[in-house]
Amino acid sequence: MNRDKLNHLIAWKRSPGRKPLLIRGARQVGKTWLMKEFGRTQYAQTVYLNFEKNKRLKSLFTDDFDIRRVIIALQIESGVTIDAENTLLIFDEIQEVPEAITSLKYFQEDAPQYHVIAAGSLLGVALHSHTSFPVGKVEFLDMYPLSFMEFLAANGEDGLCEILQTTDWKLVAAFKSKLIERLRQYYYVGGMPEAVDHYCKNGNLGEVRNIQKQILEAYEQDFSKHAPHSIVPRIRMIWNSIPAQLAKENKKFIYGLIKEGSRAKEYELALSWLIDCGQIYMVNRISKPAMPLLAYEDRGAFKLFMVDIGLMAAMGDIDVKTLLEGNALFAEFKGALTEQYVLQQLVGTGDYVTCYWSAENSRAEVDFVVQVTGMIAPIEVKAEENLYAKSLKVYNEKYSPAVCIRTSMSDFRIQDWVINLPLYAIGQLKKVLKG
Repeated sequence: MNRDKLNHLIAWKRSPGRKPLLIRGARQVGKTWLMKEFGRTQYAQTVYLNFEKNKRLKSLFTDDFDIRRVIIALQIESGVTIDAENTLLIFDEIQEVPEAITSLKYFQEDAPQYHVIAAGSLLGVALHSHTSFPVGKVEFLDMYPLSFMEFLAANGEDGLCEILQTTDWKLVAAFKSKLIERLRQYYYVGGMPEAVDHYCKNGNLGEVRNIQKQILEAYEQDFSKHAPHSIVPRIRMIWNSIPAQLAKENKKFIYGLIKEGSRAKEYELALSWLIDCGQIYMVNRISKPAMPLLAYEDRGAFKLFMVDIGLMAAMGDIDVKTLLEGNALFAEFKGALTEQYVLQQLVGTGDYVTCYWSAENSRAEVDFVVQVTGMIAPIEVKAEENLYAKSLKVYNEKYSPAVCIRTSMSDFRIQDWVINLPLYAIGQLKKVLKG
């Protein structure tokens, strides 16, 4: 399969001011594959080093940060003669050796000719606890599960991708049934690369669910292995509560739903740990939609989403028939999955600052408010073809935004003050806003 982030790496390689690159992202979102594929396709040779599996590597960075000495040692370890311009150096699971993170500063200052990429499943946690981080000496790239567009491409639907990218809405509508079919599949399979790969090869949804359960189990093991023991129970309680929190009509995170009488202060560290390791996304409420959005965040009110919609469906034990056909009991959770899907597509691009808005009296709530390309736009999310948008109307009357977006299973249309953007075309939001 192909990943859009490969284009970012190619641009990084060609940049005259290139710095060592740190790739952040949750476990099993494809960081290692991306780095190796980049090395395979763009360099004559690659030196891949896993700091978690190879304990000898730690000694390379304990005495000093003489890059010439480090390069010699890496050549001995890998058996590869390192040519600075034609060799990609990959430091995987770099958080296992904090000194190696510090060494990136010296690669940038003393040996910028080398092409160095590093990654780690718990890199975000390590960066927040590390005292000698090379500020200003590295670049960052955030890695996420496959987007719906990447999912289409992985399933051989390049034609559907091209149609969506044209934003020729009459043409898009002609393929609506096929796009909705693929979107419902994505709701179940999600974007974790291993799950997508197995689905593309054999279409076995039972095997996909087993893979998702294994990933969830690996996440649970990370809680016990890497998080401070004192907060592990609270991490699990937050993590396991997310589907139920999103299934509520008011999706604001309520600590009292975790455990009666719970208070925010008790869960601050656990929440930060989950965010830092990329396993959850936090979307804060804004008091008003003004530039910049981050200046108007209410840190005490937020919604939490999981890293991947497929994992969320697996955690809720939603079977294929229920998801694809639906029933009355599933109606509320379908809304939660749809909101998870939209948020995941927004986050994955890296283009948007994303919050949500609710009125002071809580009688109106807009699912997302995004800042992009110098403008702010509200987004109302509908799971099916429902075009009723009471909260969005309240927002529009109060703030008179340049554009309002409603995303649903209905076709693209412009109705007075609102644009309906099909859910399967949410990846084209930036083009729509520019237009």
